Amino acid sequence: MHWHQKDIETVMQEMRSSLQGISSDDAAKRLEAYGPNSLKEKRPRSRLAMFVDQFGDFMILVLIAAAVVSGIIGELSDTIAIVVIVVLNAIIGFIQEYRAEKAMAALRKMAAPTSKIIRNGKPETIRSAEIVPGDMVVLDAGAVVPADIRLVETARLKIEEAALTGESVGVEKNTRALHDENLPLGDRRNMAYKGTIVSYGRGSGIAVETGMNTELGKIAGMLQEEQEVKTPLQKRLAAFGQRLAVVVLVICGIVFGVGIIRGEPPLLMFLTAVSLAVAAIPEALPAVVTIALALGARKLVRQNALIRKLPAVETLGSVTYICSDKTGTLTMNRMTVEEIYVDGKMIEGPRIQGFQGPGEGNEPFTPQSPESLLMTALAISNDAIADKDGKIIGDPTEIALYEAARGSRFMKENLLKDLPRVAELPFDSERKCMTTIHKIITSDTPSIKAEREEPSQDMIEGGTNLSDISLSAKVPPPNIPPLPRGGWWGDRLPPFVSFTKGAVDVIVEKAVHVLTSDGLTAVDRKAILKVNDDMASEGLRVLCIAMGKWRELPQDIITPENIERDLIILGLVGMMDPPREGVEEAVAVCKSAGIKPVMITGDYPLTARAIAKRLRIIEDDSKSIVTGRQLEKLPMEEFEERVEHIAVYARVAPAQKLKIIKALQDRGQFVAMTGDGVNDAPALKRADIGIAMGITGTDVAKEASHMILLDDNFATIVRAVKEGRKVYDNIRKFVKYLLTTNSGEIWTLFLAPLVGLPIPLLPIHILWINLMTDGLPALALSAEPAGRNIMDRPPRHPKESIFARGLGIHAIWVGLFMAGIVILVQAWSLKTGHAHWQTMVFNVLCLTQLGHVMAIRSERASLFTTGLFSNLPLLGAIVVSFILQMATIYLPFLNPVFKTQPLDFNELALSIVLASAVFFAVEIEKWMKRKRTDS
Repeated sequence: MHWHQKDIETVMQEMRSSLQGISSDDAAKRLEAYGPNSLKEKRPRSRLAMFVDQFGDFMILVLIAAAVVSGIIGELSDTIAIVVIVVLNAIIGFIQEYRAEKAMAALRKMAAPTSKIIRNGKPETIRSAEIVPGDMVVLDAGAVVPADIRLVETARLKIEEAALTGESVGVEKNTRALHDENLPLGDRRNMAYKGTIVSYGRGSGIAVETGMNTELGKIAGMLQEEQEVKTPLQKRLAAFGQRLAVVVLVICGIVFGVGIIRGEPPLLMFLTAVSLAVAAIPEALPAVVTIALALGARKLVRQNALIRKLPAVETLGSVTYICSDKTGTLTMNRMTVEEIYVDGKMIEGPRIQGFQGPGEGNEPFTPQSPESLLMTALAISNDAIADKDGKIIGDPTEIALYEAARGSRFMKENLLKDLPRVAELPFDSERKCMTTIHKIITSDTPSIKAEREEPSQDMIEGGTNLSDISLSAKVPPPNIPPLPRGGWWGDRLPPFVSFTKGAVDVIVEKAVHVLTSDGLTAVDRKAILKVNDDMASEGLRVLCIAMGKWRELPQDIITPENIERDLIILGLVGMMDPPREGVEEAVAVCKSAGIKPVMITGDYPLTARAIAKRLRIIEDDSKSIVTGRQLEKLPMEEFEERVEHIAVYARVAPAQKLKIIKALQDRGQFVAMTGDGVNDAPALKRADIGIAMGITGTDVAKEASHMILLDDNFATIVRAVKEGRKVYDNIRKFVKYLLTTNSGEIWTLFLAPLVGLPIPLLPIHILWINLMTDGLPALALSAEPAGRNIMDRPPRHPKESIFARGLGIHAIWVGLFMAGIVILVQAWSLKTGHAHWQTMVFNVLCLTQLGHVMAIRSERASLFTTGLFSNLPLLGAIVVSFILQMATIYLPFLNPVFKTQPLDFNELALSIVLASAVFFAVEIEKWMKRKRTDS
């Protein structure tokens, strides 16, 4: 049995404790046996070990080898460049990992530093870490619960458990034993859990679990054990680097061997092969990827998405599922009155504002209709108040009622001048209702009218004691005649009126009449309950509002039995935390982009279903909704078969969120998970991208996440997905550009000797082309804007290679085309006796790559469609690269360095014309793709 199933006497016996607590000696023994009431950590890795681990990636090892080779052959500039890139990459990775480790530190901060307990029969304050099982813990408003506690006494105790359960409304606590073994945490009303906050009232209970055995401790354990999965980008680049390195080494060996067979100088061939290897290894890839991700992250910050880990930018573009919390992300995180049932009519949404109350005027209270009385009750029969800045403070439910009344110009502060509160019966979970009693001040008597004054704070917040009111002196009880036909107030208003609000089934049993525009009618309980059921089926939280009128108040005592009887029902009010503006459109965009939105909430199934249907996350009442209790009973194998067909999870526990993420990942999906509470942290860490709430999120959730929503809005995630897709597209363009240029160089050096031509390029030429093409143009590709249809296509398949969709084939045929042009120029130059044929070969190969980078800005759209000036950084990079290339040919002091000679006008013009052939060839390829799709 769980602690919530056991009655107080059983708990006392098992814990060997009592209402007087345990003795100090017993506490010392238990502290030694159970250990301190704190969260344990695995021994953290040293910062040095974390930094060294950043150099273990295969791609990084290849780059280090390239740096060593470059140094050996004397190319110190390449060595320095590679070392700088590798170290920069390691620093970025170290910072990301170090910040992620701070999640546990944030978790520990949630523990209360000191707590009130009872030991040896006396109250005392001790460090929370010294609390042991069996201690009697005292809870007051504002206190952080220091351990898992079985409550033994409650007095209007409410605890804010959003960090554990995700529910935004404080939970009313009691002490009754609950018999359901699999009850979700949010429904265990007799328990208080470590790390939650007492928002109202007071209570006490026995500490039954401490330290890592608490629910918070279990989450901490999951957070420590859960490993972050590699991002799609990391997986794809690792595979790319390994394949590329093997291919390059093989080709370099062939080039070296063929050169030796042909009788070329061994040193020259060795330097050529090594230069080719250095050129082919993509040392700029980590830098370009980092810059692309950083640019995307900077743009996302302006769109209210803060990226904590750079790879998360690209991961967003791979997402196939977005698992979102409901409260605050899909909804506004505040209760709003959605429907009112009054005078036999259902009034919805904006029509509620059609009631027009007295507003700011000073007219005395005059009830004119059931609607006006209902709105008056909403305005004054609650404890919500507006502070000096206009912010409404109070319970979320009462704030909703207050704002509904104020929206119809029923102003609480003005109404209390005529209806000051004189007594109240507070809400409790037994009665499921509350009542406020008000004195009616009318204009009938001058002396009474003079009493209309600004309400005191006591009137607004809670009223005064009945004993403080002199009834006979100020308001003599009038002689109210029997109610005339068609009316119900009589000739004069009664001196007192009470307003009661609470659960519909409770109020209906206490009521005898319903107020309509025709007067009082007998209560039709079935009809009222039917309306309640209809409203509740829409996910609304329904309250019944009723009133009583009094010639005089009971002289003995104000009790529920005396006051909450013979009530007159005014109407029903349905409330909901409504969807955020723009979320429905964002969900539609997700679906068109092939991304499935899933709601995971701690709220009740009816509410979850209602919100999901309004947002079109689900289209019908099919089996796409699963509760935490149902999920608990599902074996993992069976759940994995069903997981892709479930759109809504309700009343889920922290471990179940992790189960959902793992099941989807086992099915090959890439999952984005949103969350704000401590309970979300393990799932946020496990998800392919964890998204924490910036406004309502706990420090634990933020530290465990990859991205933080600064506005807590689901629509922001969808904008981030678009940016992530753009970033990945641009990285693919760079990889395509890199592979094709390297392919052109390799084919040139490989094929020229095979057709009987001399080695076409010197090592310095290879390294220069590598430096120039991997430099500014490659970096500028990261600034390419998103394609027009980027959110109209499905996500990439999670296992899709970076060479997919023709990238590898493109690199091979364009590289061959480049090499063919270069070899043709070489053969023609040698045949016609041009002395500087090598300069022409060098120039043509360089310019073909500049033409190629312009053509691959889009995989399908023509450059003439996307526009020459739509990526100004790339245009500028091409111009600068062209100028630098011309400098190696025409500046005399660079000729001996690059072994070049100035070309005449015809030779330069021929080089440019031939190089442009690559641009037009790629444009023709894209035209053929468009034609195949259109047909």
